[in-house]
Amino acid sequence: MNIKFESIKNEIVKLVAANRVLANEGIVDAYGHVSIRNPLNKNEYLLSRSLSPELVTEEDIFAFSLDGNPIDKNSPTPYLERFIHGSIYKRRTDINAVVHSHADEVLPFTISETPLKPVIHTASDMGHEVPVWDIRDQFGDTNLLVTNEDQGDDLAVGLGDNKVILMRGHGFTAAGRSLIEVVKVAIYLPKNAQIQLHASNLGKFKSLSKGEITIRSRVEPNAPQMVRAWEYWCAKAGVNPGI
Repeated sequence: MNIKFESIKNEIVKLVAANRVLANEGIVDAYGHVSIRNPLNKNEYLLSRSLSPELVTEEDIFAFSLDGNPIDKNSPTPYLERFIHGSIYKRRTDINAVVHSHADEVLPFTISETPLKPVIHTASDMGHEVPVWDIRDQFGDTNLLVTNEDQGDDLAVGLGDNKVILMRGHGFTAAGRSLIEVVKVAIYLPKNAQIQLHASNLGKFKSLSKGEITIRSRVEPNAPQMVRAWEYWCAKAGVNPGI
């Protein structure tokens, strides 16, 4: 581990665990990434070098400024889509962790006119509204990757005050008040999408109400029930939960 991170070793351990958990739960594969806002500097975030999440270790974590530039100019190759993270942290001071995923289950909702709605209580952290961002609207034909700050900023604007934004033909990005919260959102979002899709085949379905989501949102992001889930996922993935 980089010596300057020794004072936040536990946060680095949890970030590594989040990478492994998301891989183990099938939320990320060779692609996708998770970051946290740097506890030592709110104008930086911590993210792995360009590496499959399943393989991330403490030595792979580096700091980035909110414009996406690595703090250590000698750091290894970063993720192309790191701008997703910095732009959200820049716009949302309440957010301390971000996940980007290409989970198959959400993709139908990124390319259709049917909105993704919270339909199961465990996915209530996704919020009542889930906007869809289409990179083509502002940037024309691209490779659909968020590869610069302007694109990241536009995505962050699309996210608004929400927890999740879908990305047309691409995947989703989730933002949370804590690492545990955003991992929970990322894990249950695809499950929710799959259940909604199944329910829609049966006919009309009921989504959670704004009131129900408001009540459930009163749970603190590091509450005991959140930690219980985190410890379970870490045990399944065989990693140190850092708690």
